[in-house]
Amino acid sequence: MVIKVFIASSSGFLGIKKKQQEVLGFLQVNKIDFEECDIAVNEENKKYMRENVPENCRPTTGNPLPPQIFNNDRYCGDFEAFFDARENNAVYAFLGLTAPPGSKEAEALAKQNA
Repeated sequence: MVIKVFIASSSGFLGIKKKQQEVLGFLQVNKIDFEECDIAVNEENKKYMRENVPENCRPTTGNPLPPQIFNNDRYCGDFEAFFDARENNAVYAFLGLTAPPGSKEAEALAKQNA
């Protein structure tokens, strides 16, 4: 399973840059393997991201903005969905991954299943 984070390396919007850095930083710190897919330098990445964000997750006007997160070809969500998952200690579930033993998320799941 490969987590793909669609980013824009040359975005002029500070908010987008901060959101991208937050997602990538979290994945790096938690040693979650991921691939950066830059939509600013690769037209195929841009096309893929725009075509594969589900209709119900698209903005009412315009195109989906980065960061957009996928697990292989399965759409996980945008920054807001990632942020909510992180706040709820559910990032691994959000990403479609198994939480590592000893993590807050694994402990919460163990309590739920007990």
